[in-house]
Amino acid sequence: MTKRDRMTPRQARFVDEYLIDLNATQAAIRAGYSPRTATQQGERLLRNVEVCGAIEEGRKARQKRTGISQDDTLRELARVAFFDPRRLFNADGSPKGIHDLDDDTAAAVAGIEVLEQFEGSGKDRVFVGYLKKYKIADKNSALEKLMKHLGLYEKDNSQKTDPLRDLLGQLSGNVFGATPSGARYES
Repeated sequence: MTKRDRMTPRQARFVDEYLIDLNATQAAIRAGYSPRTATQQGERLLRNVEVCGAIEEGRKARQKRTGISQDDTLRELARVAFFDPRRLFNADGSPKGIHDLDDDTAAAVAGIEVLEQFEGSGKDRVFVGYLKKYKIADKNSALEKLMKHLGLYEKDNSQKTDPLRDLLGQLSGNVFGATPSGARYES
């Protein structure tokens, strides 16, 4: 008996919808839960053991079907994040041809524009070469995604305070509990 067999039809639909975009709120709406309570339902469903197991089974099945793993995805992100633009050029400063790029450099190229260049006009027009324009994938976006994956923002986020929460805590005699530093407010 699989995890999916122990779920309700709506929970199974939630799993299928969640695997599309990994958005619990939208998956809950598409699975038939009320838009008004979809956020709470999505959070609740993601804490359900059978639902989580079915999601993991679905991810593994998709990985097997596509041959794409998390490692593959992280490797591609790293290629973009750590790309060195000097690798697009020969030692003399001329741009390399697309077939001369190594795999890591080619992975960071998001687009190429090649224009033929001519001198003269009419029947005197002579081909003189190509103008090559390489568009590089967004390095900052790749770095940010890698940082999120590695949890490098968690320390920053845990250091942030909520000034409104702190003020309300001071005014109401600490209804909201301890401050971010762990000290309690006294009235």
